[in-house]
Amino acid sequence: MRPPHVVAVHAFFVNQNGQVLLIERANTGYMDGWFGVPAGHVEEGEFASQSLVRELLEEVGVRPLRNDVLEPAHVMHRLKTGDERIDYFYLFSSWEGELSNMEPEKCAGLTWFLPDELPEKMIPYIRHAWEKIQAGESFSEFSEPDVK
Repeated sequence: MRPPHVVAVHAFFVNQNGQVLLIERANTGYMDGWFGVPAGHVEEGEFASQSLVRELLEEVGVRPLRNDVLEPAHVMHRLKTGDERIDYFYLFSSWEGELSNMEPEKCAGLTWFLPDELPEKMIPYIRHAWEKIQAGESFSEFSEPDVK
């Protein structure tokens, strides 16, 4: 039997000072109070690149530069209780617009962190992806512990 895969896109933004943008989750039912990145699910009939553009506008109000969405910095096959996921992670050092919290009902705020000062409460698979990107690894597998 072939398992259905949930496909998602994620964006790491890095500013001129080398800081990475993280969002604090709120009122979502999954890892609220923990830090992640702007992300979302690929919808039926949508390419990952289209989903990425849509999600970034919805969540943080910016557009990636077109050629930045052609190649993810990292791809992860993730096992999570109840489903399997394929996650595409993109890395941006420039974008169109000003980053802002467009979903305050789901996001407690946007914060820039130095890479060696990431918060302890960073979603484990997001931290894993960031570490793999920093190591120059384009693919990984991750088994997510049961979390809420």
